[in-house]
Amino acid sequence: MFQKIDRSTWKREEYFKHYLSDVPCTYSMTARLDITELREKKLSLYPTMLYLISSVVNRHEEFRTALDSNGDVGIYDYLSPCYTFFHKGSETFSSIWTMYNKNYKSFCAEYEKDTLEYGAVEHMIAKPNLPENTFPVSMIPWVSFDSFNLNLKKDYGYLLPIFTIGKFENVNGRCLLPLAVQVHHAVCDGFHIARFLNETQDLISQFSV
Repeated sequence: MFQKIDRSTWKREEYFKHYLSDVPCTYSMTARLDITELREKKLSLYPTMLYLISSVVNRHEEFRTALDSNGDVGIYDYLSPCYTFFHKGSETFSSIWTMYNKNYKSFCAEYEKDTLEYGAVEHMIAKPNLPENTFPVSMIPWVSFDSFNLNLKKDYGYLLPIFTIGKFENVNGRCLLPLAVQVHHAVCDGFHIARFLNETQDLISQFSV
């Protein structure tokens, strides 16, 4: 469900108008998350990270705020991840989406089902009927990076977060995973992205199946 915001009483209206129209602005931040505990549990990394990222995204309204087809701003009640799936033969990728589920095992089961059914479909959108309430996640497992930035010509009306995961590295006995988060300043400030990264790290460290 998409709930429209009453902009006449919205506490963020001044900032929203400034960064959407007056000075359009998006930005990104990259952090290295300590995933040592996840690796020790031998969990499948990609679906686990999709679940954890989705869990924190769905905690906070600023990451679920978007513009609808009429240009009205509102908040989705929840978001599901739409993620890249690489094809080695053609060196292309497809996007597959999996419905978010608060239960980790149920989400992973749906992820396995979706990737088995649509993983061989070599089209940009492999799984049909992509819902509006999805956010993009990409995995670049071949390189570890310190920063990552998207440059989209028409992205100033796109308010949902975009995530990019890199290759993990072992540093001083700890396993570190780069995660880049691109957001729109109209709905998300530095405080919000910092909170997201801190909460994601806490969730990783405390995660139990």
